Amino acid sequence: MKRKKVLIITYYWPPSGGAGVQRWLKFTKYLPEYGWDPIIYTPENPEAPVEDLSLLNDIPKTVTVIKRPIWEPYHLYKKFIGMDQNENINAGFLTEHKKPRKKEDFSIWIRGNFFIPDARKYWIRPSVKFLKNYLTQNPVDIIVSTGPPHSMHLIPLKLKKYFNIPWVVDFRDPWINIDFYQQLKLTSWAHTKHTQLEKKVLRGADNVIVVGPTMGSYLKQKCRQEPQVIPNGFDHCNFEGIKIKPDSTFTISHVGSMNKDRNLELFWKCIAELTDHNQDLLRALKIKLVGKLDVSVSEHIQFYGLEKYVEKQSYLPHDQIAPLLMNSWLLYLPINNTPNSKSIQTGKLFEYLASNRPIVGVGPSDGDAAHILLKTGAGKMIDYHDSEGLKTMIMKQFHNYMRHDFNWESRDIQQYSRKALTGMLSKILTDTKTAS
Repeated sequence: MKRKKVLIITYYWPPSGGAGVQRWLKFTKYLPEYGWDPIIYTPENPEAPVEDLSLLNDIPKTVTVIKRPIWEPYHLYKKFIGMDQNENINAGFLTEHKKPRKKEDFSIWIRGNFFIPDARKYWIRPSVKFLKNYLTQNPVDIIVSTGPPHSMHLIPLKLKKYFNIPWVVDFRDPWINIDFYQQLKLTSWAHTKHTQLEKKVLRGADNVIVVGPTMGSYLKQKCRQEPQVIPNGFDHCNFEGIKIKPDSTFTISHVGSMNKDRNLELFWKCIAELTDHNQDLLRALKIKLVGKLDVSVSEHIQFYGLEKYVEKQSYLPHDQIAPLLMNSWLLYLPINNTPNSKSIQTGKLFEYLASNRPIVGVGPSDGDAAHILLKTGAGKMIDYHDSEGLKTMIMKQFHNYMRHDFNWESRDIQQYSRKALTGMLSKILTDTKTAS
């Protein structure tokens, strides 16, 4: 059978770390098993929040990776608000340190109204020029673009003028419905521009992939055909051969970034109230936070007097995450308290599933993440205002800790394995190519 070539345009790629890398790195890892040869097109010098060299091990040696220079205005932003030039820019309006309020507000206004769709817009024109020549000499069967940043989609949109190559758009997060959209301080002109660009991309693509059904329903009327749902997942290789050693402390773990909208005060308030009335819990408790944290997290921890119970680590290489999860007694899954909360499925959810540890979520009880927890029996989603429900879930697992009962069993999670999900992707790519 003749092998097929897919050009994947992505901003996030190893050695960049973080959630934005995982989805297409893992697809790329398994696509060759389904008869596809990936070609990665990615920036040579991106402004990545973190670096994770361990992810380089997941790139198949047969994969072609093309890196081209990108110019981004972040050095100007850093200089304007007084950041160190070596400090990384975080995604999703996560602020680790307080910044001058007026300067920060003005820089956000500039970002939202002048860098449309985002600050990577200056990579579009040189990429189109380069890929126009590259594709002439190196034909591919299909093109995929993944965002955010959604400027990645504008590259194949423009290439459509020169090539009749099928194009699939992958939305890891929404565009004008993303959780921080309202914080961009957009003028009506800028909002209209974002809306028009999103429409052009969705109408211009031959197929659209989204990570969940709620996002698919939202975009359905904007696309030429119904969006295809491929959720995020976990790679079974990351969890094989790990010897489970339950923590001696009652450890509640959260892995991943926590911006202001994901830092839910309910959690800290409930922990404080529980420890006030339970000395056993007070003596045993440890809360592990691994990932970038908004300054508001530290403020809440300090306000509720929980400093000595919280262990922070700004980043762990991805290959060290699984043991931490698998040895924890409870995994915490906060969902951003934003207008699009029902559609949010944080990437950590699926690695939580693979760890086979109980999950307590805080978010909409009728959202996509809540549905997955219910379907797999992996845990429970507690409403944003249900303090008694959250306390009950925490104490239920604490009682298991006191009995040394580490048993927990989820069900039907293999459907979220990266290999199985890549099989779904392969079918979509094949069907799109055939229909075009």
